[in-house]
Formats: sequence, C-alpha cells, structure tokens
Amino acid sequence: MSAVIHASVQMELPAEANAVLRAEMTPQAAVQALLAAGRPQDALTLLARLLPKRYAVAWVCQCAREQALTQEDRAGASLAEQWVREPSESNRRAAFEFAHAGGYKSLGAWIAASAGWSGGSLAPAAQETPVPPPEHLTARATVAAINLLAALEPAEFDARRKAFIERATSLLQAGGGEA
Repeated sequence: MSAVIHASVQMELPAEANAVLRAEMTPQAAVQALLAAGRPQDALTLLARLLPKRYAVAWVCQCAREQALTQEDRAGASLAEQWVREPSESNRRAAFEFAHAGGYKSLGAWIAASAGWSGGSLAPAAQETPVPPPEHLTARATVAAINLLAALEPAEFDARRKAFIERATSLLQAGGGEA
C-alpha cells in the first residue's frame, strides 16, 4: 500500500477525499490535489500524517512563533520546540505532561501534544507497563494545533490555514513521507 493511501486510511479521510487520491501520487502531489479539489482540511490531515513526526512538530512550532500567543500557549510551544531540538524521552514526557495537565483545552496544550504523542508511553510515568501512542497521534495533534493557529484570526481562517499548509508541503520528499 502506498504511503499516501496508508495515511489516508489511517487518518480516516472521507470518501470524497479518497476519490481525489491515487496510489501512485507522491505525497506533495496528493496534498496539492486535495487543495485543488477544495478540500483543505483533508489536505492538512494528510500532510500532517505524511510528514515525519519531528518535521510535523517543527512545522507547528514555526507557525506558532509568528503569532501573538498567550503565556500558556508559548509554554506549550516551547516544550514542543525543546523536543524538536533534542528528541529525548524526557523532553517528550515534559511536553506530554504539559498537554495532559492542561486537559488539551488550549492551543499550547495541542502544540505540546504534537511532541508528547510522538512516541514513548502515554501511561503515567510511574507505570511500568508502557502504553505507546498510535502512530498517527502526532498528526492528530498537529491538525488540531494548525487549525487553532489559523483560528486566531477567524476572518482569515481559510487563508491562514492554506498558507500554513503551503509552507509545509516543501517538507514532503518527492519520493514519500512517513507512512
């Protein structure tokens, strides 16, 4: 199964989006085809899953850096950026704990979740039995964070989301992303 089709299935894209996609498409072509078909949310969702996790988190952090954020949102973004710079388990855990403690109710919590859900265990730190996150969870948090960033200026939501998507499509390798 191609990376594009696998990502589409994993992210549960609707039939209308899947009708636009072809197994032989490169990740870039697939995202562009969804945009051209007027399906920016599906393009965002597919893009977030096709990017390597570290790239997806770095993308969200880059988009967040250019926004006027609350102190809490900056704190979540800072934890995610720390994980991008040094993807250690302790940095991932710190981002995860921040997002979890905030109940996933703020932009900062979702930015932190994008890093926090990138691997390791979702179980409490004291629990010996690990609970690894599903492979697509970073993409889910990335989609939420990008949509929240776009919504910081509601009248410009569509244009902002499209600009964020276009910024990241260059990160996709012509030969494929992360399946």
